[in-house]
Amino acid sequence: MSTKKITTVGMLCAMAMVVNLIIHFPIVPSVSFLNYDPKDIIIVIGGFIYGPFVCFIMSAITSVLEIMFRGGTILDILMNMISTCTFALTAAYFYQKNHTKKGAVIGLTLGIIGCTISMLVWNYIVDPIYFQMPREAVVAMLPAIGLFNVIKSGLNMAVTLFLYKPIVTILRNTNFVEKNSQEVSISKEIMIIAAFIFITALVLILVFQGII
Repeated sequence: MSTKKITTVGMLCAMAMVVNLIIHFPIVPSVSFLNYDPKDIIIVIGGFIYGPFVCFIMSAITSVLEIMFRGGTILDILMNMISTCTFALTAAYFYQKNHTKKGAVIGLTLGIIGCTISMLVWNYIVDPIYFQMPREAVVAMLPAIGLFNVIKSGLNMAVTLFLYKPIVTILRNTNFVEKNSQEVSISKEIMIIAAFIFITALVLILVFQGII
């Protein structure tokens, strides 16, 4: 890994941690221990630029740093990494194989599905141990856990489609990213879809927060 790449990945990790510390709130009241934060947006952008392995590295770094800032256990790191990697790594892997705007959208959609399914499975496994609760109680929470992950990942997908090109453009203009690196150009149609997903997720969050 070149010095420039290490520097850029480090800077993206710092950006991910900043947005994590600034924006952090529960979406679904019945699973208030699950909090939304937008760091996965920066991590998947790093994966789109450099490939899926960078998603794994960024996920590991930010998960450890988050525990240092917010407190937690090894289980928190594990769950954080599984959630991030199944979304960001899946999206970046598919995009790496299909460097098109369609590939980016399909990759992010697969990331939403992968993240939602994996977190249903892992919450079913881990929550009874972590929270010392009956597994039946966890089963009762699974619909809310699934809804949380769909909203969280859908919001991250929409914002990624909006921010990817501007962030890559800035990184190229400052010579942090090679000018001949792959880039996805988002069409107006995809931007409309992204806007619809973003607005839908935002409205659901406002409903669950009792604001509307």
